[in-house]
Amino acid sequence: MDDVGHSAITAPRTACVFGASGGIGRALVEALSAAGCGLIYAGSRRGEGPVLPGVRPFGFDLGDEASIAAAAELMRTQPPEWVIVATGVLTLADGTGPERSYKRLDAGTMAEVFALNTIGPALIAKHVLPLMPRGAGFTFAALSARVGSISDNRLGGWHSYRASKAALNMLLRNFALEMARTHPDSVIVGLHPGTVDSALSAPFQTGLPEGQLTCPGDAAANLLGVLARLGPAQSGRIFDFRGEEIPA
Repeated sequence: MDDVGHSAITAPRTACVFGASGGIGRALVEALSAAGCGLIYAGSRRGEGPVLPGVRPFGFDLGDEASIAAAAELMRTQPPEWVIVATGVLTLADGTGPERSYKRLDAGTMAEVFALNTIGPALIAKHVLPLMPRGAGFTFAALSARVGSISDNRLGGWHSYRASKAALNMLLRNFALEMARTHPDSVIVGLHPGTVDSALSAPFQTGLPEGQLTCPGDAAANLLGVLARLGPAQSGRIFDFRGEEIPA
């Protein structure tokens, strides 16, 4: 795919962003509203969202499947055409960051990273995908990461984060294959936003090359531009913010 820019954004009529309180998630909600999306479900742990036209906040907890199921039920009568899971963790709440060596592996840390980066998004798919009507196109996207690519891994390290994103990529592929049997116009993809100036990347911004750090607003515009250009032929794959495919 060619590079995409702000002008490429085509807003769906309805959308949902899980993780609307984060840097990228909030920017996605704001960009969707500015682009004219009529109804935007904005999910966060506290149930808060930007006060903007069309925005309908709701609460959910990635670690609580019942809250995800309840959130999906809120959307049953008017399912979103686009669903974006903008959640994820790189550094845990206690300050534990990515492991640079296998000697630093810890079972509890790994379990928490997988719960947030892999299991949570999978449970969102479990409860949201059944809402999608047959015979109509829809898009389900989850934020992934280039470091989740197995074939592109040349540095190693960051074990739990890499593995959790690789597992997420596999699940997205599985969901795409399954949904294609009943919803041939569906698009299910992973998105790599690049290095975005957010709380997730803050501990790792030192020493970045000039121009590599992207503000949340630009990242959101890039990602929405990519989504607007994807079709069923690209379902099950992972794309970066330029629209270029990332190898598995």
